[in-house]
Amino acid sequence: MRDPIRNRFVVHATCVLGLVFLSIVLPTWSRATSQTAHPEDVRLHLEQGEALLRQGNLKGAAEAARRVLEQNSSSAEGHYLLGRVWLRERKPDKAVEEFTHSLALQPASPGVLRDLAGVYVLQGKLTDAEQAFVRAIEVDPIHVESYLSLAKLHERRQDQSSAKKTYQRVLAVEPNQPEALFHLAMLYDNLGESKEARTTAARLTAVSPKHAEGWYLSGKLAEKNGDLLEAISAYQHAVVAKADFVAAHYNLGFIFRSQDKPQEAEREFLEVLRYRPEYVDAYISLGAIYIGMNRLEDAEQAYAKAVAIRPDHAEARYNFGVFYELYRKNMPRALVQYRKYRELGGRDERVERIVGGGPP
Repeated sequence: MRDPIRNRFVVHATCVLGLVFLSIVLPTWSRATSQTAHPEDVRLHLEQGEALLRQGNLKGAAEAARRVLEQNSSSAEGHYLLGRVWLRERKPDKAVEEFTHSLALQPASPGVLRDLAGVYVLQGKLTDAEQAFVRAIEVDPIHVESYLSLAKLHERRQDQSSAKKTYQRVLAVEPNQPEALFHLAMLYDNLGESKEARTTAARLTAVSPKHAEGWYLSGKLAEKNGDLLEAISAYQHAVVAKADFVAAHYNLGFIFRSQDKPQEAEREFLEVLRYRPEYVDAYISLGAIYIGMNRLEDAEQAYAKAVAIRPDHAEARYNFGVFYELYRKNMPRALVQYRKYRELGGRDERVERIVGGGPP
């Protein structure tokens, strides 16, 4: 006959073990099922988070990402979303952690690799960044953004040869890619390959007629080669594409002045000042143009404006002194400007003779 006390103990022990088992297994089972039970909810939170991130609502985007990961901790997209939130919040270490977690779950993600590389660039970890870009390209050999980012990284590291080759690889994938054409043309110019630079710049403006920077580069290359008519045309295209392109207006004014076309030069320098009223060199150039047009009042105002904006501008002081000496015949005022010019470190033998060897 069985001992009833012992039987009660066995039953009690079995119940306790069963409860322990359920306390361990059921939560795990519950979590596992909660991670996969509502894929539509996960997708909805992801879409909501992406929308909030685009709107700049970082708090809302982070909350949406956390909801995704609560329901499915193995969501590579959830970790990627949260990583981008951290990046926008300028917390690169946390961003790297989430991007790395995302890649552990889904390694073949060129976009994640590129963003991870971008964080490494911000952190100054350029070798790690290069490796991430290379991995992105290995995953997707036609991922143009990865090539472009890698090429810019090579430029940052002063590796112009590698940058050139990488931009060429971009164009092998996408022959008319404007950014690659623009940067490649500049690299050719920096490397002294002027013919290739001009050919590439011409390709750029042909496929992107409104690319103001491309037209400006074409103008500089033509001007460097002495083709002033071509340079004028290119700069004019640049300002049509971008009306406030100050550098293009200035270069046009400089060329017109060299060609003795004062009205055209004046128009361009005034355009410079319309967009950048503090551009001292434009006032100095206008002063010289107005002297040539015998508009001495306008010339004096231009020089006065230049020294008012930049009292420490030696060239402006020198030109103002010459103006008073030669065109106003006012030597006392000329001496004021010449002395200031010398104080600022200007050295001109003629001014030295006029002012004298002693202190001003």
